[in-house]
Amino acid sequence: MNITNQNIDDGKAFDWGKTSADYAKYRDIYPQEFYNKIIGRKLCIDGQHVLDMGTGTGVLPRNMYRYGAKWTGTDISESQIEQAKILSEGMDIDYYALPAENINFPDQSFDVITACQCFWYFNHEQVMPKLYRMLKPNGHILVLYMAWLPFEDKIAGASEELVLRYSPKWSGAGETIHPIGIPDCYHEKFELVYHEEYPLDVPFTRESWNGRMKACRGIGASLTDIEIAAWEQEHMELLTEIAPAEFSVLHYGAVAELKKI
Repeated sequence: MNITNQNIDDGKAFDWGKTSADYAKYRDIYPQEFYNKIIGRKLCIDGQHVLDMGTGTGVLPRNMYRYGAKWTGTDISESQIEQAKILSEGMDIDYYALPAENINFPDQSFDVITACQCFWYFNHEQVMPKLYRMLKPNGHILVLYMAWLPFEDKIAGASEELVLRYSPKWSGAGETIHPIGIPDCYHEKFELVYHEEYPLDVPFTRESWNGRMKACRGIGASLTDIEIAAWEQEHMELLTEIAPAEFSVLHYGAVAELKKI
């Protein structure tokens, strides 16, 4: 399903379904510290019902399943949901192919609603009242994010430059450490009770970093097959020149916790 948003990539269409296989293989990369931050807030744990919006291939529900929460995942892409179901075999996780704006679970269904790497895609004027309605009293929204730091990490910077050569309108470039932005419409119904931004070293091989970059919006989700193949060949040649066989890429993690008023 093609998505267009004038605020993202200058309106260039992208489709996460195109990159679902690479997404499933290469984007389950959050280190344990990322999950520890969530558990440290006493969220997404035993006894809680959690809705993960924009779940993709179910990375968050699958990795946090062991902490005992009952998870439901939704995503706009049917291909992503298909991958999530395959990768979640044997786990009691419910998945639905739904855009955020069409989610309509009963009132007070969830203790926590999570949005990892996807919050800025939502139409918040439509979505916020639904989240408020679906959360239990004192329920929480947990917005999560992780990104490489191109100005501080040589490999990340070089890879990002190559993405921009093939996809110059890609707006995912140039990340720096900063708090997650929360749209004004949330302030009437929710209180920002916690936020944190912290550095992370994420391990890769040349193959897995190539796959991670290939599965980004600027390449796998938006270019043609011919363009993707050309980019991948050039990227692997670049990595052979500048990166050892195994290395870490400096990222940062960010969390913003909103509490229902």
